Amino acid sequence: MAESRVAASYVLLLYEYLERQGLDPARVLDARPEPEQHFVPMPQWQDWLRRVDVLEKKRPGLGLRIAECVSARHFGVVGYAALACGHLLEALQRLERYHASVYDANLATVSMDPNGVSVEWGVDRGRPGALVDETAIASLVQLARDMTGRYWPLKAVSFVNSRPQDVQPYEDFFGCEVRFDADLTSLVFGYEYLALPLRKSDPALLALLDKQAEALLDEVSRVPAAVDAWRRTLVPLIREGRTSLAALAEVHHTSVRSLQRRLAEQGTTFQRLLDDTRRHLAEGHLKDAHLDVAEIALLMGYSEQSAFTRAFRSWTGATPAQWRRLHQKVPSCR
Repeated sequence: MAESRVAASYVLLLYEYLERQGLDPARVLDARPEPEQHFVPMPQWQDWLRRVDVLEKKRPGLGLRIAECVSARHFGVVGYAALACGHLLEALQRLERYHASVYDANLATVSMDPNGVSVEWGVDRGRPGALVDETAIASLVQLARDMTGRYWPLKAVSFVNSRPQDVQPYEDFFGCEVRFDADLTSLVFGYEYLALPLRKSDPALLALLDKQAEALLDEVSRVPAAVDAWRRTLVPLIREGRTSLAALAEVHHTSVRSLQRRLAEQGTTFQRLLDDTRRHLAEGHLKDAHLDVAEIALLMGYSEQSAFTRAFRSWTGATPAQWRRLHQKVPSCR
């Protein structure tokens, strides 16, 4: 079985936590992950958490404190894709589908039962330990609260790890009773939170993605000004999954029929414009070693990696992985 890993963007939470404590992370831990490094091996993550735990004399709740300042950027493209969803249910479904690109130890399953919405993690891939589990679960809860812009208590939380001497920090953080020595790590919250709308709370990440997209589109051949304007407008619509002629017409304050006519005057159609924009962006992203194919699929507005793969093959005659091997100058960190 392959070694478990965590995303380098997620690991930065620990560096930022130390900085908030007025400490130099380089003196406590190793050097920060390189910009092109996508994953950190689980043993290394466990070791770093242990070092900080010893530094803090094993004060309960380290994972909770680390998670306090989590945001979408720590979950990389998957975090932004979740933020682009309309409500919490849709965001949870997307995180469940792709969260292995952030944390690929024991995978999560989301289900509904009479008590509420349940998210569970088994032990099939082992037990990474209390520090790893508590940081991961607290980060997910804090991210959900951050995305909805409000604090809300959970109904139940369970950990497979042993009960700490002081459980009060855990119950304060989660807002409910917290059990330990359980068969599964799990959390349960009420159905009423599923419909909470999400706020676009990470302008820095959005600006970075926009800058990357602009650069990629600048690299392709010149097109008429009108087509270029439509193509650039499509970029955020694609990320948000609003890939319809009606959505593009709305942004440009025109009717669907008028936009169709203007597209025809430029010798193109909406579907051709959408496919060309997606293809140019996808090819540019595939040259970036730190983005995996699942993340690129999300950036292209596909909820399933398989759908992106089929579309990309129809555009280029190759799968994304095959195209990357032929064109990527920097070896993938995978």
